Amino acid sequence: MERPMLFFHFFLLLLLIFEEPYVSITKKRQMPKDGYSEEIEKEVGQAEGKLCTHRSAFSRASVIQAFLGSAPQLTLQLYICVLQQEITAARSIFMVLSLLSIVYGALRCNILAIKIKYDDYDVSVKPAAYLCIFMWRSFEIATRVTVLVLFSSVLQIWTLPVVLVNFFGFFFYPWILFWQSKSPFPENIEKALSRVGTTIVLCLLTFLYAGINMFCWSAVQVKLNDPDLINKSQNWYRLTVYYMLRFIENAFLLLMWYIYKTDIYLYVCAPLLVLQLLIGYCMAVLFMLVFYQFCHPCKKLFSSSISEGLLSCFKFLCFICKPPKSTVLTDKAEVKSPENTDEAWSSSKTIDSQKGNPHQSVSSNA
Repeated sequence: MERPMLFFHFFLLLLLIFEEPYVSITKKRQMPKDGYSEEIEKEVGQAEGKLCTHRSAFSRASVIQAFLGSAPQLTLQLYICVLQQEITAARSIFMVLSLLSIVYGALRCNILAIKIKYDDYDVSVKPAAYLCIFMWRSFEIATRVTVLVLFSSVLQIWTLPVVLVNFFGFFFYPWILFWQSKSPFPENIEKALSRVGTTIVLCLLTFLYAGINMFCWSAVQVKLNDPDLINKSQNWYRLTVYYMLRFIENAFLLLMWYIYKTDIYLYVCAPLLVLQLLIGYCMAVLFMLVFYQFCHPCKKLFSSSISEGLLSCFKFLCFICKPPKSTVLTDKAEVKSPENTDEAWSSSKTIDSQKGNPHQSVSSNA
């Protein structure tokens, strides 16, 4: 399979050298500088266009292979190593390669999301952005896989419910949003597809979306009521909720592992391991914040920065958790009411005593 693909790409490179004169003109806008952006026209040849198409298809295939192939493979290999209490050289090499494959797929997913959302602009990703994404995805995926393996090694019977709840939750989430929007069924995905074929394609797309979100945040957000099937808006609220819930879930799974750990972890410092995994996940969130705040190639197009978005999300969550003022006022009134009644009772007593004094003086004079 690999040799025909190599010959095919070599043939495309030859077409680039001896290219036909037919070209197409594309228009891209530059990133705004000092509040202004220019539109640039560029001639794209047929062979170059084919190479771009195949490069985009390769990016999508790497994402599919990473999260539907390498991610389960890495989880299984690490689970076997934990149960056997042995890590061989060959198995460690395969696990490292699987981890790099998943990180590469997540990185390609990030770049693909940027190019889809900002298709009208000429996007150039700098090496610092690649480095931040690599560190972000490495910490996030490594800690997530380790947490799942540790939990499944001590509570095998609860592993399947946890996995199914995560998977089907993310699988049905785009469909629930689609049904709530009451939009018509998308018919313009592919003209050759029937309604059944379109449904199968959408199910496969949401299946991949759920597989990605099982291990890390999916940079490409599925939106079934959009013609491009991709949500092109930057939703900081959804990003914040995802990482907060994922951190809580990881902490809960680690707590269950710590409570029910078996003798195979006799020589493992459990509190230190839990702390390292939680710090590792926090490091992933830190690199993500650095990427969106400083290294994102289209940060000038954001309506609000990541810091402002997260701050507004935290304020909104605090507003939800904060009790309403009416209940606070009623509680204060209930607290103050006994004191007021005591004061009223004492004041009435003094008034009665003051009223009673003249009667006593008259009786004494009599």
